[in-house]
Amino acid sequence: MAENDNEDGGDGDFGVVLETRPKTKRPPLYKVMLLNDDYTPMEFVVHVLERFFGLNHAQAFEIMLTVHKKGLAVVGVFSFEVAETKVAQVMDFARRHQHPLQCTMEKE
Repeated sequence: MAENDNEDGGDGDFGVVLETRPKTKRPPLYKVMLLNDDYTPMEFVVHVLERFFGLNHAQAFEIMLTVHKKGLAVVGVFSFEVAETKVAQVMDFARRHQHPLQCTMEKE
């Protein structure tokens, strides 16, 4: 059976076929950022980071301090759809709790 597998007389190397395939580009990634304001409580920001970004309390606290001190912080890098969803979730959650917290995204 093995002799009949390669009837075209080739050496069985199919690498040329793989090399002619177009290279697929990775989809662009997006940074999700929280922006500082003078009204949203620090505890609320920590809660948002834990709830929507899966951070533990210590990680969330550190990022909250970065937002507070530097004016903004990147809280994660995601595909467009995931980033867009996280921004919408955070903004909706903040509005429902009557906080002006801003969450944005930009291409990495």
